[in-house]
Amino acid sequence: MAQGRRRRQEPQAPLPLHRQPRQAIRGRRHEADQPGEAACCRACFKGCTSVHPWYDDTRAYHTINQHQLSLSLWISISQSYHQHNFTGLAPQSEYTVPAAVKAAGYGICAEELSSVVESHDIKKLKAHGGTEGLLSKVSTSESDGVSTSKDKLASRQEIFGINKFAETEARSFWVFVWEALHDMTLMILAACAFFSLVVGIATEGWPKGAHDGLGIVASILLVVFVTATSDYRQSLQFKDLDKEKKKITVQVIRSGYRQKLSIYELLVGDIVHLSIGDQVPADGLFVSGFSLLINESSLTGESEPVAVNAENPFLLSGTKVQDGSCKMLVTTVGMRTQWGKLMATLSEGGDDETPLQVKLNGVATIIGKIGLVFAVVTFAVLTESLFRRKIMDGSYLSWSGDDALELLEFFAIAVTIVVVAVPEGLPLAVTLSLAFAMKKMMNDKALVRHLAACETMGSATSICSDKTGTLTTNHMTVVKACICGKIKEVEKSSDAKSLFSELPDSVMTMLSQSIFNNTGGDVVINQDGKREILGTPTEAAILELGLSLGGDFQAVRKATTLIKVEPFNSAKKRMGVVIQLPGGAFRAHCKGASEIILASCSKYLNDQGNAVPLDSATVAHLNATIESFANEALRTLCLAYIEVADGFSANDAIPEEGYTCIGIVGIKDPVRPGVKESVAICRSAGITVRMVTGDNINTAKAIARECGILTEGGLAIEGPDFRTKSAEEMYKLIPKIQVMARSSPLDKHTLVKNLRTTHEEVVAVTGDGTNDAPALHEADIGLAMGIAGTEVAKESADVIILDDNFSTIVTVAKWGRSVYINIQKFVQFQLTVNVVALVVNFSSACMTGSAPLTAVQLLWVNMIMDTLGALALATEPPNDELMKRTPVGRKGNFISNIMWRNIMGQAIYQFFVIWYLQTEGKTLFELKGDNSDLVLNTLIFNCFVFCQVFNEVSSREMERINVFRGILDNNVFVAVLGSTVLFQIIIVQFLGDFANTTPLSLREWFSCIVIGFIGMPIAAIVKLFPVGSQ
Repeated sequence: MAQGRRRRQEPQAPLPLHRQPRQAIRGRRHEADQPGEAACCRACFKGCTSVHPWYDDTRAYHTINQHQLSLSLWISISQSYHQHNFTGLAPQSEYTVPAAVKAAGYGICAEELSSVVESHDIKKLKAHGGTEGLLSKVSTSESDGVSTSKDKLASRQEIFGINKFAETEARSFWVFVWEALHDMTLMILAACAFFSLVVGIATEGWPKGAHDGLGIVASILLVVFVTATSDYRQSLQFKDLDKEKKKITVQVIRSGYRQKLSIYELLVGDIVHLSIGDQVPADGLFVSGFSLLINESSLTGESEPVAVNAENPFLLSGTKVQDGSCKMLVTTVGMRTQWGKLMATLSEGGDDETPLQVKLNGVATIIGKIGLVFAVVTFAVLTESLFRRKIMDGSYLSWSGDDALELLEFFAIAVTIVVVAVPEGLPLAVTLSLAFAMKKMMNDKALVRHLAACETMGSATSICSDKTGTLTTNHMTVVKACICGKIKEVEKSSDAKSLFSELPDSVMTMLSQSIFNNTGGDVVINQDGKREILGTPTEAAILELGLSLGGDFQAVRKATTLIKVEPFNSAKKRMGVVIQLPGGAFRAHCKGASEIILASCSKYLNDQGNAVPLDSATVAHLNATIESFANEALRTLCLAYIEVADGFSANDAIPEEGYTCIGIVGIKDPVRPGVKESVAICRSAGITVRMVTGDNINTAKAIARECGILTEGGLAIEGPDFRTKSAEEMYKLIPKIQVMARSSPLDKHTLVKNLRTTHEEVVAVTGDGTNDAPALHEADIGLAMGIAGTEVAKESADVIILDDNFSTIVTVAKWGRSVYINIQKFVQFQLTVNVVALVVNFSSACMTGSAPLTAVQLLWVNMIMDTLGALALATEPPNDELMKRTPVGRKGNFISNIMWRNIMGQAIYQFFVIWYLQTEGKTLFELKGDNSDLVLNTLIFNCFVFCQVFNEVSSREMERINVFRGILDNNVFVAVLGSTVLFQIIIVQFLGDFANTTPLSLREWFSCIVIGFIGMPIAAIVKLFPVGSQ
């Protein structure tokens, strides 16, 4: 402690919290009585901003949040210690149970429980009788948990609270309206509208003088409300998806029965089972368990795991189980937990912008700048024409209200050109398309955690998939066994009984002992009184075999004492336990990958039940058995044991050599229906599917052939061989690899990294275990399994496959491509309108001194192409044709040559039409009289809008001629198109005073529609001209 004080006095720049030695941080937990603790923590946080060169990166927000969490945690702990030591939280002798708590039958209140765990106060815990004492005080037990009586559960909720965090209130619709009103260009237009109203009413009176101003106001309000509605609906969608992300279940004992509950249903006193990859759902205490390591980085920023045991029993909400397993007593729930308190002080950030949104924002900025130049020049030209006219009339010294209004209209046109030019619909289209795809993918059993994954998946060129549970059903059964050298089929219970009768009693005893003790599963009686096997499918299959052989799970477990457990490890490919036998002797059991366990055996049990040395003939026979099982696509596991010397303790290592082989089992895990077809679809889509599994290479090859993954010329390799290759050998080898067996998490990570960097592929990776997290992080798209996946894997992933099915991954790829293509369609449509609107107004202003499209009309066009266009084109559902194209990959250009061809073809036609109408329109439509200019401008406006309506239909397909296919299946598209035409009729026929239009005759309407429609055959002809794809 003294050293700690001296160290603080040294004038050194403090290290950020996550870079300090763990010993220093642990020491600080017990130094809160020192003044300046909070100041020290603040200094640590300040230090972080100067240490990291990437502080200004877009990820800085998340980094700051991480350090804020760390800071808040230590300040919180410091304050609780400070309070304990100085304000005198009553020691146990003085602690008085509140009357309400006592009346409910509990011996401790929520605040006191919270202070024990929050401050990691061992003394206070012991004063309450340790964990056992607290079990009694919260009316629970390790074996039975809390009572499920409704009254008692309600009482427990009332006294200790519920496990839910206070959520920030959803933003109302009016907040989105307010945000939409803050658009700078709309604010400038609003100012124009205000001055137009003032000048207009002053010169022409009410209501005639207010028409122009009110027209702009109405247009602004329409834009604002449509934008706000779109944003509001998206926020509701993302809120629903966020709720799905937070659906986490844990195994809990209540009334003696083990059951699955949502973490939000947990109560103080619940006994929760935690294993590798689980998230700690509330603050609590370690009751019993083995080799428990907790990753507290989400709270503290420390990467080193903390060992939790009887000496250090404190578990904090939000942390992750990195290794081992345990039973935990829930002591604090909801906002009283450490995580709840921190969440109350921090605002959670939303999704970062996706790469495509960033790219399109850049495009929008460039186009906006070009539009600004056009707008300034247009305003200058129009103003110059007004001044020239005034000079020619000799009235340049006298300015009327009409002149002021005209000047104001010129300014409004210039501002509106900027509004039209800035394609704010580009990022909106991305968000709309992604939101639509996310919602639909939820129905297809895929939960998207990060928006960017939707669009990235559309560019995927390679999928590295697990075998078990993804390509196979994950419903496992032991169908073959080789015990005492005899191979027997054991799929039916009668086969198992036959095997039981043939085996010596000593072998049956050893087999039952191995199966029932060396397991991560459990056999329980559920609330219906039926036997239920809990655990992974592999564990459940082996336990089922033990039970079918006549074994009694509870009796075998009670006859021995578990001393040490090493859970299954993907790197070692084995699981081990040490038990103490009734006579006091120790024995270790292990199981795992057959060839690995067999290699560590020096003996085997013969048909007499005796342990005899392994000779070469027996080893060859057992290896041949493993190979024959594997060739039948069976997963093989080997069971073995070894007698351990007396005096073994939990701190000693479990032996790795000298085992006696009990037997080998073959587990059947059928290939999922539809996988072969899905793999074929991927191949036709240019996506390479690779199987990466921990299984035996022969099993992997058999399953890969059945799925259609392993083809002629494809390579199957084992992890140990792969990792010995040089960089040059790997470069040549990796493109040919279709199957990697016996792979470690590091092998998977190396494969993914090489595919992404040296081969520049866009890689999707599936994973379900804690050890898959590095590969999921490394991949472009991480896909975690929703059923078999651990919370750690899910948190590292971008998409969660809710049904663990490979076919769903293909669906995600299809939706990803649909998002990408839909956004391309919209960009093509919008850029066409941009080009034409800019060129027409600019050229017209320069040539004739007037703009054919007014501010209100341009705002309506802006609405069509931005919000409504995005809504129509960004919500096109995917079709099977998408999976017949090659993927875009990492280097593909977003705006392709095909798009430029379509844009230019359509823009030239539209520009020609409007220019011809401007010059020859009066002759063409035989327009005469005072209002001929107004009628012509209305016709130009109407033709321009109908050109966009039909161009929107043409944009549904960028390459195919038939653009009507499936159009009626997209209700949104039909509704947008219909409402656009309806509003156009209303604007032209009934809102002339506001929109500067005049009602048209039926002949004129028909002509406008025909002129717009001609754009479709022209678009079809343009598509016949071949261009390069890039």
